[in-house]
Amino acid sequence: MSGHSKWANIKRKKGKNDAIRGKITTKIGREITIAVRMGGPDPTGNMRLKLALQKAKENNVPKENIKRAIQKGAGAAEGQSYEEIVYEGYGPAGVAVTANVLTDNRNRAAAAVRHEFSKYGGNLGATGCVGWMFHSTGIFIVASENADEDQIMEVALDAGADDVKTGDEEYEIITSPENFDAVEKALADNNIPTEHAQITMIPENMIKLNAEDAEKLENLVDALEEIDDVQDVYHNGDMPDEEE
Repeated sequence: MSGHSKWANIKRKKGKNDAIRGKITTKIGREITIAVRMGGPDPTGNMRLKLALQKAKENNVPKENIKRAIQKGAGAAEGQSYEEIVYEGYGPAGVAVTANVLTDNRNRAAAAVRHEFSKYGGNLGATGCVGWMFHSTGIFIVASENADEDQIMEVALDAGADDVKTGDEEYEIITSPENFDAVEKALADNNIPTEHAQITMIPENMIKLNAEDAEKLENLVDALEEIDDVQDVYHNGDMPDEEE
């Protein structure tokens, strides 16, 4: 697996999200509200809220929307009660696919996810069928122009990062969720800005796809992300370079 492939898939996914701004703003607002309800309105000590606010910043969610979502979460308990579900299955070429859902109607969400899997050549599987392939991982992206390799290596690894990969234009810092805060603080203390910071799901291995299967997988992922209840979609498809 090439050093940039993990970020390449995340970057491609973000690009797709940019095309459906309204839906993304709504989904991030929902995530902020749930994070506040679960852990309070202070992002210090509330990792879920902190990451939701980071996602809001990267997607240019208006401050008014963020404030409204926080107030909704911190307010009275009235309103919708959301349930978190992870649907798992297989896409084209046997690619493992998971869809993280936040819904107030389990039956509606299940029917919608199952429909898109079937429509785009996939199969919705039982809980746990592919989830074991993915691991929660922290990723930071730093533009090469903002730090040299020796500095990035020293700062990140000393703070507890697991690995640093170098590319032509960026560094990819990989860390465990437990050390995410420490690495983030070390980068900030050394005035190293990040292009992207996220705790995401990374697959143990990738399935190399040809152009046809890559297009089919992207159609499935796009369709799943269009579902209002779906927050995030992860897969282990390794797209051809020309698809980037």
